[in-house]
Amino acid sequence: MNGIDVLVILEVENLKDKELFEKHIIKEGFQTVPNEEFVYTAKSTTTTFSTKAYILEVFKKGLQKTELDSCNMVFLLNETPYPPYTYDRTTNDFEEVK
Repeated sequence: MNGIDVLVILEVENLKDKELFEKHIIKEGFQTVPNEEFVYTAKSTTTTFSTKAYILEVFKKGLQKTELDSCNMVFLLNETPYPPYTYDRTTNDFEEVK
C-alpha cells in the first residue's frame, strides 16, 4: 500500500512560540516544507477518515501548547482538498468552516 500523501497549510496570526508548536508537529510525524511558513507534509497508511481525525487532533494539541490570535487550516489528502477549518479559541478545537 502506498499510503496517503498529506499536505497541511495553516494561516496563523501571532503564534507566540512557533518552535514549541513545530516540535510537537514534527514529533507526531509531520515535516516542515522548506522555505514555506506553516506548511507541513506527511504520509499516512490509515484510512482518509482516520487521517483527517489525526490531522485535526495533532494540530489542535500543538496549538494548545502556545498562544495565538487565530488559525485557519486547509489540508489535502492525495491532492484532494478538504473543507477549511478554523481554530476556535473558546473550545480549543477546530471547527469546519461552513
